[in-house]
Amino acid sequence: MQSSLFKTLVCLLFLYSCKNNTQIETKQKSYSTIGSIEKYDDALNQIINDSAKAEIISHSDGYQWTEGPLMIDDTTLIFSDVPNNIVHRWTENSGTTIYLKQSGYTDTISRGGEMGSNGLTLNPEGKLVLCQHGDRRMALMNADLSNPKAEYATLADKYNGKKFNSPNDAVYNSNGDLFFTDPPYGLPKQMEDPTKETPFQGVYKVSKDGSVTLMIDTLTRPNGIAFFPDGKKVIVANSDHDKPIWYSYEYDGTKFTNGKIFFSLQGYDREKLSGLPDGLKIDGNGNVFASGPGGIYIFNKEGKKLGLIALENPSSNCELSKDEKSLYVTNNKEILRIKLR
Repeated sequence: MQSSLFKTLVCLLFLYSCKNNTQIETKQKSYSTIGSIEKYDDALNQIINDSAKAEIISHSDGYQWTEGPLMIDDTTLIFSDVPNNIVHRWTENSGTTIYLKQSGYTDTISRGGEMGSNGLTLNPEGKLVLCQHGDRRMALMNADLSNPKAEYATLADKYNGKKFNSPNDAVYNSNGDLFFTDPPYGLPKQMEDPTKETPFQGVYKVSKDGSVTLMIDTLTRPNGIAFFPDGKKVIVANSDHDKPIWYSYEYDGTKFTNGKIFFSLQGYDREKLSGLPDGLKIDGNGNVFASGPGGIYIFNKEGKKLGLIALENPSSNCELSKDEKSLYVTNNKEILRIKLR
């Protein structure tokens, strides 16, 4: 009888302990929230709840400009801090830690400007590929994702013998070709930088054989880039105050054709809204999540604005979780997470 009572008491204490630990864990995982949802079309209800908030999952005054969010597995987010030349890692359990130093500039000569990595992506083999501002190239990290090292192989650094400006954002298509944008933001003096060799701001393709093809040379500030699920249409953001536009192009397997305005923000109130068209992602249903003035715009595949995740600070880029149930946003000195439907 006493033995049975003792066992019962032990079980109750164990259950109480588990409950308390769960409560503590939940308390530790609660985050401050910001922002609001602006709905312009009822179709938004299928994507996000209009009462949703953005959780601040990471914040540091030490961040200078966060960019390039990338889920490298189901639970791990990495992102660039461009001026600090660092990639950080975030997980729910461990919070934020340094993942990779010298992420975009590996020379020993001191330089200023936005020298670190910007956009990050995974190649078809699951290796990390970085848009390196300082080294002015597309690079592959020669190390496993679980043991990152500042050891890189150059995928492309020139077109027609001239250095790129500063590769900014990148995406692979289903065929395994790499596409990237090349504005001047990583050059210390940008358009006036004496080391600028390419006279235009291009969008390029790096084929599997390493050859580089110029896809677009007419955009003033090509930035974010993403393909629709069928791989036959691509969107490129133009981060120019005078032409804040998302453009769409058809892709026939060789070239971009039939360029059109996907959505234009010309005439927006620059005093009221901070930011420009920047990084973007497209989900499996063709919905577009695009950072721009005032937050993250949500478009359908035809370019109709369905809603806005309104944010005060300028957002630079976003990333979908593997299951597309969460959206991660690099938002100046903050990393945000928004739960989707």
